[in-house]
Amino acid sequence: MMSLFKKHSITGILYLLPLLIFSQKHEEIHWITFEQLDDSLKVKSKKVFIDFYTDWCVYCKKMDRVVFTKPEVIAKINKEYYAVKMNAEQKDTISFDGTNFINKHHKTKRNAIHDIPLLLASRKGYPFSLPAMVILDENFSVKKRFFEYLDSKKLLNAL
Repeated sequence: MMSLFKKHSITGILYLLPLLIFSQKHEEIHWITFEQLDDSLKVKSKKVFIDFYTDWCVYCKKMDRVVFTKPEVIAKINKEYYAVKMNAEQKDTISFDGTNFINKHHKTKRNAIHDIPLLLASRKGYPFSLPAMVILDENFSVKKRFFEYLDSKKLLNAL
């Protein structure tokens, strides 16, 4: 009798395990595009957090994997900021605040940077570097820029 119970219990657990795994809601940062940001800012002003990345940036991928998955980082960004994630080498035209922004050099330069990260995340006298994060206030004025890997503690302090 006991072995029959164990057999059915194990079978039941095996059937329920996928349901339990998929039913757990994993919270994520609500990343939006610049076009969505433009619409959102027209409805409600709010601070903005922008993460510029590229497909080849190792530390950008590490931020995605390690930092942007931390519950306290997710909660802080989702509650207090519009969060924008943009590939700095994007080739598409982006319309924002009535202006079209482009990647002027994508046909002539390898790894050409789009106008938006050059405008928001550039430093005088330095080439554009990654990872690059920008924090803007409710008036869309740049408050802080970061050009390095930030662990969750450093990012939370910056936010």
